[in-house]
Amino acid sequence: MCAHKVAVFVRDGLLAMEFGSVHRLFGQARSEKDEPLYNVVTCTLTPGTVRTDSDVDIHVTKGIEELADADTVIVPASDVDYGSSRLDVGGIFDAVPAGARIASICTGSFVLASAGLLDGKRATTHWKSAEQFRALYPQVRLEPNVLYTHDGNILTAAGEASGIDLCLYMIRCDFGAAVANEVARGTVVPPHRSGGQAQYMNTPVPRTTTTSTADAQAWAVANLDKPLSLELLASTQSMSVRTFTRRFAAEVGMSPAKWIVQQRLHRARELLEKTDHTIDRVAAEAGFGTATSMRQQLMAEIGVSPSAYRATFRGIR
Repeated sequence: MCAHKVAVFVRDGLLAMEFGSVHRLFGQARSEKDEPLYNVVTCTLTPGTVRTDSDVDIHVTKGIEELADADTVIVPASDVDYGSSRLDVGGIFDAVPAGARIASICTGSFVLASAGLLDGKRATTHWKSAEQFRALYPQVRLEPNVLYTHDGNILTAAGEASGIDLCLYMIRCDFGAAVANEVARGTVVPPHRSGGQAQYMNTPVPRTTTTSTADAQAWAVANLDKPLSLELLASTQSMSVRTFTRRFAAEVGMSPAKWIVQQRLHRARELLEKTDHTIDRVAAEAGFGTATSMRQQLMAEIGVSPSAYRATFRGIR
């Protein structure tokens, strides 16, 4: 079997945690025959010593020629990304094959934006850098509250830890939930995190049991197959709809309606991967009501139909 090639493009000032996470996560992904599913290589513009944000430098022997046959290119952040001007990235990505996946972690998104790869696309970056990013790249559809984005063949993650979320998401897209869950288990991280960056921003949010929406979230996940109105969710927390909606957005980083769709898509994908249920039954159990509604949401999210998604992931051995 030919392993999926992941080229990690690094620069001086590399954030060591992001670099290590990429290698560790993709490196753990194995087939049922215990074969590595990914070939992870590190490259840089000029091979040699690359400074990191810690007291340990790394020696990189490979140049950007490694991008020419990569299936996925990942750009971790660097401490040089925090300046106030555009980065000069030249034609670094010119050699990347058409259709290859290109992803950034944290402020690595500044590199993708400087190369024009994010023009007109959805993207995110670390919330502390969102204002600077928006000023430099107004042509990008910045979504500063989400953990990661996927628009066509371009993916971006919000910060160091959400880089883990993004890597697990890519593994899941490539090889299914079972492989991604095993990698998550080995790394001792959740295979899927809900919500967005807002829950981590340094803003005053009351944390008493009377204002948290955690109970409503748990109840909703347990009852996705039922109609979930704002009034019903708010009542589980003994709140008015207005208060609940405001509190939910502050804690989770998105509206209750958008979050519910996200949870239903997650449930539908699990059922498509792990069961032989009909498409209609999957739609019903995930709370979409009809197969048509689920198909529309899945196509909008990942660009494939339920049948195509199942064919891809149920066929993996």
